[in-house]
Amino acid sequence: CGFILPRLLLTAFGSEVNGAVSSITQFLGYISLLEVGVGGVTRAALYKPLADGDNKKISAIINATQGFFRKVAYIFIVYVVVLACSFKYISHTELPWFFTSSLVIIIGVSTFGQYYYGLSYSVLLNADQRTYIINYIQIATVVLNTVLSVVLLNFGCGIHIVKLVSTSVYLMRPILLYYVTRKKYGIDNKVPADTVAIKQRWNGFGHHIAFYIHNNVDVMVVTIVLGLKYSSVYAVYNMVLSGVLNVVNALSGGGESAFGDMIAKKEQKNLQDNFHMIESISSMIIVIFFSTTGLLIVDFVGIYTRGIDDINYMMPLFSTLFVISQSLHCIKQNYHNLVLAAGHYKETQLGAFIEAGGNLVLSVLLSFLMGLTGIIIATIVATIYRTIDYVIYLKKHILLRGINIFIYRIITNILNAAIIVLVCECIPFWVPTDYWWWAVKAFIVFAIATIVTLMINLIFYKKDIVRGCQKICGVFKKMAKEK
Repeated sequence: CGFILPRLLLTAFGSEVNGAVSSITQFLGYISLLEVGVGGVTRAALYKPLADGDNKKISAIINATQGFFRKVAYIFIVYVVVLACSFKYISHTELPWFFTSSLVIIIGVSTFGQYYYGLSYSVLLNADQRTYIINYIQIATVVLNTVLSVVLLNFGCGIHIVKLVSTSVYLMRPILLYYVTRKKYGIDNKVPADTVAIKQRWNGFGHHIAFYIHNNVDVMVVTIVLGLKYSSVYAVYNMVLSGVLNVVNALSGGGESAFGDMIAKKEQKNLQDNFHMIESISSMIIVIFFSTTGLLIVDFVGIYTRGIDDINYMMPLFSTLFVISQSLHCIKQNYHNLVLAAGHYKETQLGAFIEAGGNLVLSVLLSFLMGLTGIIIATIVATIYRTIDYVIYLKKHILLRGINIFIYRIITNILNAAIIVLVCECIPFWVPTDYWWWAVKAFIVFAIATIVTLMINLIFYKKDIVRGCQKICGVFKKMAKEK
């Protein structure tokens, strides 16, 4: 769905409007800075009462979190008004003021609904390892939005009508979460809010800032320094890589809640074994998907943006660095999840602030010198620093294992990716001219990446692969018995 809509928007309205939609969405997302890390802190606070089945404690924590998020929602209204009035001047666009301001308000409504109704309940479902409920609702709303948007665009409707319908669909998501979760967990509104349980929210602020800057500072700098057309270029590549990132996270993510349960029960050996296994499996998935993406993304963008000539979308160096940046982020996320599962916010917040500040300053400086490429280099440098910082901290305080294990794994991953690229470069591939031939090439490259990765990891991490397969089989057997 993420591939379909941007192409239709580009074709119907051009790069500047597409860039405006992308930038407005990112700018509206800046309000999440006011969360000050409450989501992660709430998850950590919920692990024990969920493990104990203490519904009264769960209600107290959720009521406190809900009250906080609703305050953010009210502040968000003010922020939307300010952004609506100023976006035209921030982005230096030639689009009319009423055009941009009304678009900001329309897109902002769904974000308001998220804070007012659904966000605290998403946190609860994540903490209870029931992310599938969130995913089902997201799947339904994304597909419905795509179908309705395609119909509207084919009827020649303007961007405001399309986004108004999208907002209406996405408002269903937090409302559904609100009713489904309150019924499932029996959340009692009368239980006094436990603000003490989320008292670490300011300690989680640094982590929240670092995460947000990694995901959003690029668009902000591109919009302000380079303009909306370059925002459109960034959005197209980010669309592809965000899709890959979502697939990788779906296949290898979800470990934080399980780690939190192990830490709460003080199962140190079990934690070490399971983390090592998840680390191995996620490394395989990361290498397979991002190596494949790196070899195919320029071809895809060339086909995707064919006929759109108001700016050059073919940027091989930028795309390669973007792929590296996102793959490093996925690697870092494993260590990040373990720190959050342990609730060590205050202890690791200095590294978070350094990552965030370094990323922001470097992005601004390098954007003037190197354009889009410089912005991505800044993100890579910041991500590498934070990953090393996490590895050192985990060695000393949580995981209690040698740094040499991390170094060995990184060397293996680099060797793995290099062999995939070398093998594919030796094959006389064609330059695909349509999606069909691109898909054929993608299938071959993906198969090569999978085979090479399996062979290398069976040599170095056979025990983890076997254990991972046994875990997966166990899950399917359990599901079959429940049916």
